[in-house]
Amino acid sequence: MRRYRLEIDNVRSHLRSLWVVIGLQGLIILALWIGWSQAPKQLRVYVPPDLRSGAVLAAEEVPPANVYAFAFYIFQQLNRWPENGATDYGNAIFRISPYLTPRYRNDLIEDMELKARRGELAYRVRGVHEVPGHGYEERRVDVLSSDAWIVWLDLDLLESVKGMTVKQTTIRYPVRVVRQAIDPETNPWGLALDGYASDGPRRLTDAELSEPSATGSNTGKEPSK
Repeated sequence: MRRYRLEIDNVRSHLRSLWVVIGLQGLIILALWIGWSQAPKQLRVYVPPDLRSGAVLAAEEVPPANVYAFAFYIFQQLNRWPENGATDYGNAIFRISPYLTPRYRNDLIEDMELKARRGELAYRVRGVHEVPGHGYEERRVDVLSSDAWIVWLDLDLLESVKGMTVKQTTIRYPVRVVRQAIDPETNPWGLALDGYASDGPRRLTDAELSEPSATGSNTGKEPSK
């Protein structure tokens, strides 16, 4: 009789240990569920354009090459007036407004209104393209912080009115780019143009055109001429 009682006690003890294990597993599962529920639903990863040498990527970290590609593409779209600047300029501002900060958008609208009053938009066709040999390199992007950059764009500007060229020059634009992850549906880049840095755009000299490496320095200022 005593032997059977000891067996029953052993079984009860084993059941208690099993319940303890089940309780610990329940707590672990609950902790994992809480961590999973609080994890972000989406992660933005910026993949550099050139992966020939590989890359170590961190979520939300924007490589300079991506900042340059964004600035050049959006700025080129802003300065593309295919038929008539009187309507194309406003259409361009409206079309790329998700990629502009509110301050820069207001500055552009004021610039458009000023040019319209001066008669500088009617029938004006405009376009910009990258100067050959002045494409992306690391020194063309000054990293101010993890959320702000200055991109130095060397672009050929061409303007014409009714087929007659009225402006053809090469300009260096110090474009400021900031992080602006407001609406990923309309702005998947999570970046926005924020106007010009430094003293604004200026024409390049012949000496600078012959030296592709003459770009902005890592301090956010232009090198001495």
